[in-house]
Amino acid sequence: MKKVNMLTIALLCYLLVMSVIGWPGRNNSDLSYTEYFIVIGVSVVVIFFLRYLRIRLLKMRNKQKDDKSSK
Repeated sequence: MKKVNMLTIALLCYLLVMSVIGWPGRNNSDLSYTEYFIVIGVSVVVIFFLRYLRIRLLKMRNKQKDDKSSK
């Protein structure tokens, strides 16, 4: 399994654990369910955006290596 996939899975597992710990009905928090799910949604979007950037960076790095090795 690639390092990018492992990192994404690790971040999603971390988000899952933090979501369970921070469940609004579980403790006496002032966070509503709407805000709770918005925060989770934004976190998922950020995780996949970071994944996209990491893959793009690796492709650019590999392309530069190929260009240098062909010279």
